[in-house]
Order: sequence, then C-alpha cells, then structure tokens
Amino acid sequence: MSILKSIQLIRPTMKTTWVAHSGLTRAFTSTPFTKKSASAIPAALKLKSGQIFQGTSFGAETSAFGEAVFTTSLVGYPESMTDPSYTGQLLVFTQPLIGNYGVPGETKDEFGLYKYFESEGIQVRGIIVNDYAAQYSHWTAIESLGKWCKRYNVPAISGVDTRAITHRLRDQGSTLAQLAIGDDALKNDISKLHFPNPNDENLVARVSTKVPLHYNPKGDVKIAVVDCGVKQNILRCLVNKGASVTVLPFDFDFNHISDQFDGLFISNGPGSPTTCTETVKNLRTALDSFDKPIFGICMGNLLLGMAAGMDVYKLPFGNRGHNQPALHVDTKKCYITSQNHGYALDDKVMPKGWRRMFVNANDGSNEGIRHETKPIFSVQFHPEAKGGPRDTEYLFEDFLGHVRSDKLKRSGFQAILEDQPATVSAFS
Repeated sequence: MSILKSIQLIRPTMKTTWVAHSGLTRAFTSTPFTKKSASAIPAALKLKSGQIFQGTSFGAETSAFGEAVFTTSLVGYPESMTDPSYTGQLLVFTQPLIGNYGVPGETKDEFGLYKYFESEGIQVRGIIVNDYAAQYSHWTAIESLGKWCKRYNVPAISGVDTRAITHRLRDQGSTLAQLAIGDDALKNDISKLHFPNPNDENLVARVSTKVPLHYNPKGDVKIAVVDCGVKQNILRCLVNKGASVTVLPFDFDFNHISDQFDGLFISNGPGSPTTCTETVKNLRTALDSFDKPIFGICMGNLLLGMAAGMDVYKLPFGNRGHNQPALHVDTKKCYITSQNHGYALDDKVMPKGWRRMFVNANDGSNEGIRHETKPIFSVQFHPEAKGGPRDTEYLFEDFLGHVRSDKLKRSGFQAILEDQPATVSAFS
C-alpha cells in the first residue's frame, strides 16, 4: 500500500496536498472547508488601547469585559481557569495549542477538595487561544474545553495571533479589553465602548467564602485560613501534612478567636490588595498580639506586607506562568516557581524588624518577606503550584514545623520532635 493511500485511509476527512521544496517531497494536511466552519461564530479581542484581533468563538455566545493578561504556562489550563486569582481577567495563553486533553470531572478527594480544579467553577471572564483543539484525549477528561466554557457562560476565542497579543501586553502593559462574540465582534469602532476596570472592585469579596469551612478536623494542629480566594491545592497541602483547617471569610476578625488556632494562613486572591482594608487591619492587630506562626501566599504576601507598613504597586504586565525564577536572598538559591499576580510589594525600604526573603530574578520585584525574630513569613509565588513546579512546597512543612514546635512550647514541653527542626529552611 502506498504512503498516500495509507494517509487517506487513516484520515479520510483530511485533504492532502503534496508540494516539492528544496529537493524534498512533503505532505501537508488541512481540514476541508465545511458548512460547519462556514457558520462559525465570529469573535474579536478588542483592547482599550485600540488594537482588535479577529478570530472564531468556541465558548459561550456572550461578550465579556475584563483585564487582558497573559500566562506563559505550558499546561494546566483547567487549574488556571478555576484559580480565583484570575477573577475579572481575560486570559491569553501563550502556549499555542489549548484544549487537547479536554476537561476532567468535578471529582473530590478524601478531604472533600476538588482533585483537578482550584475552585468550584471557572473564574476567568474569558480565554484567548491561538489553536483550539476541539478533539481531546485524556483518561480524566469528560468534556471538551469549549463545552465546559459554554456550561459556565464563559466566552472563548481561537484563531488569533497570541504571540502578537502577548508582545502588545508586554510592551504597553496589561490592558482593559472586551472579548466580543457574534454581532459585537463585527463592530470595529471601540471609541464608544466603556471598559470597566475589575481592579476597582473588591474581587476578593466576590470569591471569599461567606461561612466558615472545615477540613480534616482530626488534624494535630489547627490552622485558620483567611480566604481571599484560596486555591484547593493550598488547602490540600495543609491537610495532607496533618493540619486541621478552618477557612474564614476574608474580612472576619480572627483575633477574637485566636486562642482556638495554632497558626494563621493568608491565602492568594484576585484584584488589588488596596480593597482589602479590613483584612489589613486585622493582620496589623495579629502582628502585635497573635504571637503564633503566620504564613501568607500571593495576595497573602501583599496584605501581610501592608500590615507591616509596606506599600504596593501594580506591575506593568504581572508575573503569570510556571517558570518564574525566585531567588532566596540569604542562600542565593534560585527556585523555579508558579506565579499569578499583577501587584507587588515595594521593598526598597523595609519596615523595622522585617527582611526580604525572595526576589524575582527577572524583574527584581519582591517575592517574599519575613520577620526577623518571629515565625512570620510570606511569599508572592505559589509553593503549592497546581500546575507548575513543586520546588518550594517545603515552605508548607516549614510553616507547620513552626506551628508544631510553638504548640509544644505553649503546652509546657521543651523537647522538639526530631522530625521538626528548630531552624527551618525558610529562614536559613
């Protein structure tokens, strides 16, 4: 059987074209133009700065406004799209092919946490991809990315030059935008459009729990989690390591019940940290009176820094992806980290009693702080990853090691368990 006939038997729906180039004969395949593709719904990404990128819709037939940002992650689109930190944003994937492994089911683990998602549903306002894979293959998949987007009423566009969009966002900064679908996509005059800024809203209030939630009640240490939009894998990292976790609303004053917990954790979250004034106020009180270990991640780093007296500023285009280098200031070790944030702490002048712990090796922005004498620290990146590298997951062990050591001392025991080091690597 000839090679050409084999190709035609295996892929009967594909049109094969043979061309000669540089003395070699090559075969190229392309999908034939069908009635289905002829009736494709138009879509367009319209940036407030004036650029319009035309493509095709594969998600919900609705338009959406948001802040256009990009992620350099190669995998993990279900996790990214369900990460509460992406609330209010139109997410551009620099990875060209998206959707090829579909979307998994809403399976939960033994702790009642989602195994494959970072929250209950899609958090992004829309997604922008270069090449959408309508056909998917993965053992956990139950539906396509397009069908999933439609179920959650989230618009999606394919067939646009995401490289050009990323260059634009990198050069001019993250930009307000509209992901226009259908008739909205055909309107090229954007001068009459109003682009609402999601960062003017208190997005944390939108994604935070409204009532306390409990996980692993039989854990040996009790951790209060201030929920600014906590990811499921952060909770999993805590309970998997033996902690009992109580998730509290972002504006709940935990200081009134601090005696019920052995440690405090401040989670990641979306939007501007300046909207979380009540949380900062509560943390400021905790820094003076809680006297127990405190750990923060992402938004938690910003809020803890603000409580200590630091300022925040908006990064030009943020750090989002699974390949951000974070340099430990003391050890000079560089870790490849997962990140998703648009704001950073201004650490040019550190408050008395505080030190820089990590710095971004690319742009020099702050990646973490710690108290000089107390077991209080935070990082801007995501040690829990999901997706991304897990090189810094040891920080959870450091935190819980401090919590257990402190609990033993408060209980009247002086001996420290051999597997709970007195000096932990986060502070070395």
